Amino acid sequence: MELSVSPSSSLRIPAITPLRSSASSHRRNGRGSKPTCQCSASPYFKLSQSSPSPGASSPKSRSRPAPGRYNGKNLIQACARVGAAGSDPILSKVSDFKDACWRFLRPHTIRGTALGSFSLVARALIENSHLIKWSLLLKAFSGLFALICGNGYIVGINQIYDIGIDKVNKPYLPIAAGDLSIQHAWLLVIFFAVTGLLIVASNFGSFITSLYSLGLFLGTIYSVPPFRMKRFPVAAFLIIATVRGFLLNFGVYHATRAALGLPFEWSSPVAFITSFVSLFALVIAITKDLPDVEGDRKFQISTFATKLGVRNIAFLGSGLLLLNYVAAIVAAVYMPQAFRRSLMIPAHSILALGLIFQAWVLERANYTKEAIAGYYRFIWNLFYAEYIIFPFI
Repeated sequence: MELSVSPSSSLRIPAITPLRSSASSHRRNGRGSKPTCQCSASPYFKLSQSSPSPGASSPKSRSRPAPGRYNGKNLIQACARVGAAGSDPILSKVSDFKDACWRFLRPHTIRGTALGSFSLVARALIENSHLIKWSLLLKAFSGLFALICGNGYIVGINQIYDIGIDKVNKPYLPIAAGDLSIQHAWLLVIFFAVTGLLIVASNFGSFITSLYSLGLFLGTIYSVPPFRMKRFPVAAFLIIATVRGFLLNFGVYHATRAALGLPFEWSSPVAFITSFVSLFALVIAITKDLPDVEGDRKFQISTFATKLGVRNIAFLGSGLLLLNYVAAIVAAVYMPQAFRRSLMIPAHSILALGLIFQAWVLERANYTKEAIAGYYRFIWNLFYAEYIIFPFI
């Protein structure tokens, strides 16, 4: 191809020839796959500025470039973009692996674990502010990292044994999407389990280590054959409620008091949050299957959602949460010496109204898959909100 620039000089630019994209050149992510731009340099061509050659089109026709062709400016910009994208393939691979690992950790569960830890530690420190020492900060962060490792192990082992189901229900997860190999997934879960246990055993004593080990054990039998307790609805939600409700709250509060040199002692707010979150974890356990009904039925996984139907489970989950909020308001009314009424009553009233509104939205949407996913996300947002307000009640 030759475009005139001057009779005496020319600028040589490599032409960009698009290659046909293949399935292997597509990078999968949580919302589908994107074709990767692949270009190769073809023999040089010239841009020159001479008068049109005989038989060339008229100026009017040349003012409109042919469909699918680059003009000089667009071509140079395309070359620059392709060059920048492919300048460091190693960094690109590292970035992709980091993204896959983050999705492997299931960020919404990490947020719940981190918020719960911060909330319980903050409560213990507020109750014993005279014992706060800066030396405890490193210990607190090591404990948080151990909890994140335990969370990563439990959700990771579940993904390893749920690949077929996840390809139907959650194709955006890294193993199901092909972004993380089984071998790398096993290395990650082994790292999480070993690292978490070593941190807890070396910093928090035998009792907390036994609680941590119990959590890992329950997370294992939830997903791993031949136990695979997730097949049995009652056992499944009892495991989730125990790990995320009792073990997390009791264990973190106990460990914090021990670090402050204090024996364990229940306080009314800690007893409240432990019971509140345990019931909340039951709701999460039964509503988490709402978006997964299609895959669970295909692989004959028995859940409350497959047995009772999506609508009934949504009503049941909303009803249990409303019961939780009513109990919180009643506790504030009848125990003013233990709770701050000015926060407990309005905060839980607002959260309850938000839940009612979200249930109404789900009903109006006729329980479509998108509406169910939105409802489940809202349940988790309510979970986060409870931990945010807890230190101040």
